[in-house]
Amino acid sequence: MLSWDEYGDDTALETPPKTTPKQADAPALAEPAKSAEPAESSPAETPEAARSEQPSAPVSETVKKAQERIAALDPTPGEEELELGAERVQVDDKRMINCRADLNQLVPFKYEWAWQKYLDGCANHWMPQEINMTADVATWKSADGLSDDERRIIMRSLGYFSTADSLVANNLVLAIYRHITCPEARQYLLRQAFEEAIHTHAYQYCIESLGMDEGEVFNMYREVPSVAKKAAWSIAHTSGISEPTFKTGTLEADQELLRNLIGFYVVTEGIFFYCGFTQILSMGRRNKMTGVAEQFQYILRDESMHLNFGIDVINQIKLENPQLWTDAFAEEMTLMILEGTELEINYARDTMPRGVLGMNASIMEEYLHFIANRRLAQIGLAEAYPGAQNPFPWMSEIMDLRKEKNFFETRVIEYQTGGALSWD
Repeated sequence: MLSWDEYGDDTALETPPKTTPKQADAPALAEPAKSAEPAESSPAETPEAARSEQPSAPVSETVKKAQERIAALDPTPGEEELELGAERVQVDDKRMINCRADLNQLVPFKYEWAWQKYLDGCANHWMPQEINMTADVATWKSADGLSDDERRIIMRSLGYFSTADSLVANNLVLAIYRHITCPEARQYLLRQAFEEAIHTHAYQYCIESLGMDEGEVFNMYREVPSVAKKAAWSIAHTSGISEPTFKTGTLEADQELLRNLIGFYVVTEGIFFYCGFTQILSMGRRNKMTGVAEQFQYILRDESMHLNFGIDVINQIKLENPQLWTDAFAEEMTLMILEGTELEINYARDTMPRGVLGMNASIMEEYLHFIANRRLAQIGLAEAYPGAQNPFPWMSEIMDLRKEKNFFETRVIEYQTGGALSWD
């Protein structure tokens, strides 16, 4: 095989190539053209003519069939998605839902915040294998490494989250993406879907590293009532728009999409995750199961961005479609959020039958009331639990501070990729 350095070097050819009589008379590839021309030349002696004289290969029946189909192709069915000669998309043409402009034109941006969240998500990339699980394995396998209550928390958390993020990813890919008609928001949804896959990978990595019974952990959403009820609620409130026949464009359909987004972002990601995350991160603060806790810490950062994105999408839809936010619909959304809060409180009681890790079910209930008030206010609803306080201010620090060294002293919390990371 010739390298570029040997190209045109006759000495590099150990075996001369086979030639036809006509090719044997042709000049070598690397030799300059001869100044002397034959007295008479015919078109057949030129390379193009030589090629034209070669008999063409017979066309197979399959190739003929493909050519016939292309000749008969009717572009009409694709005109809605790809309209040739259509006007360029203007900013004012864009809408979060029910947009009729070309969805393949990413720019000009109308929702800069959606694009910025996509960029932030890309910068905050991480992978589960980066985190050392050696100490966790030793602690888990040690007879006195953890109390029974602490082991229960680890098992319940991995059991719920390993399934929950799969449900979230399914809803994103099979439902929400189809109905959001803003290209820059869709770009973030694709990034979020990838992050959900990383989260599921992280839980599986923890389960495998600790040598847990995978069948037991992954089937908790079928077998443990406090886990099963949360999963069932999420499926019931987010499955309506996944039907292939579902289309937005009517008041009822658009409200169904909004109902899905609130159930998905505000409740599933905005409430259902908080008891388990607080428990695991509290364990890490006590220098127990630090690898699992670090995985959860990075996941929580991702989920916080998912939540903020979802809140912005919900409020943008409300702004562009005020007819959807009727008094009856607002009351229904309040009830949904309170249902989710009660389910998470029941989960806290199941996972903490006694005090553990400086908390108990009663303290967690106060925290969940505080979280629910925030979720209600974020989408313009009245708070339901007057005076609720945050008993875990360190949780806000973990989510909100951008540049502190984490409590494991292993890496900067702002876990950006090398090209984006600033150490200032």
